[in-house]
Order: sequence, then structure tokens, then C-alpha cells
Amino acid sequence: MKGNKIYSIFTGNCPVCHTKKMYKNNNAYVLSQTLEMHERCLHCDTKFKIEPSFFYGAMYVSYGVGIAVAVAAFTIAYGMIGLGLKASFAAIVFGLIALVPIIVRISRNIWINFFFSFDKNKV
Repeated sequence: MKGNKIYSIFTGNCPVCHTKKMYKNNNAYVLSQTLEMHERCLHCDTKFKIEPSFFYGAMYVSYGVGIAVAVAAFTIAYGMIGLGLKASFAAIVFGLIALVPIIVRISRNIWINFFFSFDKNKV
């Protein structure tokens, strides 16, 4: 899968070399370290934060990812399991709260992959 943006997005690896992780802690649920990233890739030396406030754009991506999670939670709760509307709404809220660290990281990964491409020469 290396060389594919999907690989970098879901693994949190560098978008250029796909070799090293971007985050200092692989566990997104260590909330004090969820957003802590290496300044540069430990393998290819790519600078992750191109400019100050670079990852503010990831907030827009997180909105879309959150909507996708909410739709999936509703589809599962209401359509597949057959829960009522109130219980389905509770499933959406619970799902979004439980997945906030994952949504934040996935959104950052998607955002950074808009600006960098895989370079097979840096592997």
C-alpha cells in the first residue's frame, strides 16, 4: 500500500516517504499528546508544519469526517439495529465523542496529504 495517500492517511505516516510516523505517540487516546507531531520526518526530513497555523484547515476536513461518522452511526443504529430516533441520536453523540481523537488525527492526515505527495526516491 505504500505510495498511496490512503496508506499515509490511515497509518499516520509521513506523506512523502511513508516510512516514519508523524505523531510522537501512536495512541491517539493519550489526550495530552493527541496533537503532538514531530517537527520533521525522522526519515526524509520533510517539514510537516509548512507555515504557522497550517493545520487550521484540518478543522474544515474534520467537519466532513464528523458528518461521515454521524451518518454511519445513524445508519447502523436506526437502519440496521432498528433503534428509535432518540436512541439513534444518542448513538451518534456517543460515537462522535468516543472518536474525537481519531477524527482529529485523520483530519490532519487528510489535510497534510493535500499538500505533499509520495516520493519514491525518499523511501
